[in-house]
Amino acid sequence: HRRRPDDKKLSLRLLALTFPLVAKGFSDETLEKAAKSEGYCSRILRAQGTRREGYNEFSLRVEGDPEFYKPGNSYRVTLSAATPAYFRGFTLIALKEGKEGDKEEDHAGTFQIIDEEETQFMSNCPVAVTESTPRRRTRIQVFWTAPPTGTGCVILKASIVQKRIIYFQDEGSLTKKICEQDSASEGVTDKPILDCCACGTAKYRLTFYGNWSEKTHPKDFPRRTNHWSAIIGSSHSKNYILWEYGGYASEGVKQVAELGSPVKMEEEIRQQSDEVLTVIKAKAQWPAWQPLNVRAAPSAEFSVDRHRHLMSFLTMLGPSPDWNVGLSAEDLCTKDCGWVQKVVQDLIPWDAGTDSGVTYESPNKPTVPQEKIRPLTSLDHPQSPFYDPEGGSIKLVARVVIERIARKGEQCNIVPDNIDDIVADLAPEEKEEDDTPETCIYSNWSPWSACSSSTCEKGKRMRQRMLKAQLDLSVPCPDTQDFQPCMGPGCSDEDGSTCMMSDWITWSPCSVSCGMGTRSRERYVKQFPEDGSMCKVPTEETEKCIVNEECYTIPCLLSSWSEWSDCSVTCGKGMRTRQRMLKSAAELGDCNEELEQAEKCMLPECPIDCELTEWSQWSECNTSCGKGHMIRTRMIKIEPQFGGTACPETVQRTKCRVRKCLRGPGMEKRRWKEAREKRRSEQAKKNIESEQYPVCRLKPWTAWTECSSLCGGGIQERYMMVKKRSKSTQFTSCKDKKELRACNVHPC
Repeated sequence: HRRRPDDKKLSLRLLALTFPLVAKGFSDETLEKAAKSEGYCSRILRAQGTRREGYNEFSLRVEGDPEFYKPGNSYRVTLSAATPAYFRGFTLIALKEGKEGDKEEDHAGTFQIIDEEETQFMSNCPVAVTESTPRRRTRIQVFWTAPPTGTGCVILKASIVQKRIIYFQDEGSLTKKICEQDSASEGVTDKPILDCCACGTAKYRLTFYGNWSEKTHPKDFPRRTNHWSAIIGSSHSKNYILWEYGGYASEGVKQVAELGSPVKMEEEIRQQSDEVLTVIKAKAQWPAWQPLNVRAAPSAEFSVDRHRHLMSFLTMLGPSPDWNVGLSAEDLCTKDCGWVQKVVQDLIPWDAGTDSGVTYESPNKPTVPQEKIRPLTSLDHPQSPFYDPEGGSIKLVARVVIERIARKGEQCNIVPDNIDDIVADLAPEEKEEDDTPETCIYSNWSPWSACSSSTCEKGKRMRQRMLKAQLDLSVPCPDTQDFQPCMGPGCSDEDGSTCMMSDWITWSPCSVSCGMGTRSRERYVKQFPEDGSMCKVPTEETEKCIVNEECYTIPCLLSSWSEWSDCSVTCGKGMRTRQRMLKSAAELGDCNEELEQAEKCMLPECPIDCELTEWSQWSECNTSCGKGHMIRTRMIKIEPQFGGTACPETVQRTKCRVRKCLRGPGMEKRRWKEAREKRRSEQAKKNIESEQYPVCRLKPWTAWTECSSLCGGGIQERYMMVKKRSKSTQFTSCKDKKELRACNVHPC
């Protein structure tokens, strides 16, 4: 749709209808008039904007990039911006091909909101989806349910608001055409397999990452026997297809799907020896998921060539009726006559069509007649572990990564690689002695040409010879051209007669998933000697590796840890424990995992009661005649702490009576004199004892130390140090004092 410059007011009104955030200058009355006068909502996509050819900053994608839709099926639709671009608003609509959207019946299928904070239906156009709040965003997702049979092709269209500009394309990255699937070709691979024009061979590594676990797929997850079966597959030609969606499972595929057995499948593959280059095999995984630091992801290596450039594999999700994951006829040849560098594919389970069970552990129930292979959906059966009443997409169960690790032979792709570490994966094979037939007469080789690269990038050089005569036409003569990889001049300060090597490529996975195996790494020759000699520097290293040393036994199946028990004490320091159970039978293998754990626990400090010394002897009566009193004392040994019993009295007094006092001034004067003498005698005695037995003197309490733990119960301490310590045995109790108290008792 083109902007109509002669109708600027209309464009602005439509812009305001479509994206309110851009239209802050319009009044409610203006918007209301525009909404009533502009008919149906198709014109929202014709609002003022800019069209740019080849503009791919924003893209509209249907999950799986299908060319055909199945009526009634739901598909995830994603609108995204490439970094660093973003969009503030958007509109998404689905129209029947050739329709303008002026009528309600012009629109095809229905949208379903996934995130209400991001998306909503447009108030003045309920079949369209727009933003909920105007803010920066880089991605939104919705579900689109395909229309009924007979609708034909559908055009999904999007418009983008970035700042105050709207972008829309009738063709390109913001428009997606998807047509109704022909029932005769339902499920069959849509894209025809093209002939491969690549040269030489390529070597790949397949790595399988299972993501099927109780955490990711909790509904009815089979805890006891969950596993992935052995991987089986091959690199093959287009004349042999191991399996495909919409086709029927062979006996080999059926045995993998139902039993997890690769034996029959491998037999079928090897019977196609002319169409197969490499048989792909990797070990089973028990249980289905473990961290990569415990068990390496299973992997296998395979090769492809021009004739056998497709790759297929499958593995059973067990236990299950006949559910599997895999790739079918993945083409590793590019249209530019090269080899794909990397494929990363997320996988959902598919049904082999041979068993009609609906749960992981359904009893065997053969499907009669056999049905076609198809992907599982979230609406297959209410008892299915993947069932979703809203028809959402099934959560992914695995990911496969296919990486090119080497190339061999002369390559002919016209677009060079842009990753340095796989520019020249392998050094050319050392040529054996000249095996030119005697019936082929050649001229001598010409000198090597200059390198085709003038920089420190990979190039090649060539030499030629002429075929002078072919004495026997039935015997083919070798090529008249010879090529070698080379680097531009001045790329290294090293001697021109030495090899220039790349850095080592990362180590391969261990050759085994259990016990001791080997791993290898490679490097390649970045520049050959200028004198044309071959490099004799090693291009591969191998070393031993160990994966999961206890792994020769069946892995332990353990329950989750129980909750921690109560602390063994009601106050102060104690211990607590937790347990777990061995779920697998003990006779199946050794299990050295601990089944019980213990740790220290700290509760508030226990109360400390007051402790006292024994009572001293009663003192003498405080008078020499008449009525008086005597006292006795006791000392505090331990002060009460943390709510302990308080200290009772430490001094007691009792009455005493001495002889009657005689009357008269002389007697009174004599009594006062005797008392004074007695006091002097007692004071002198105390002074002597003080010199012999000094009093115990203590410093004040120190501040409390920092808590020994941030949470879960810690300890603080403080001290009272002796200031002057007596050497006498009478004061052996004169010691430093220490107090403890609990802190940070809240749980971690």
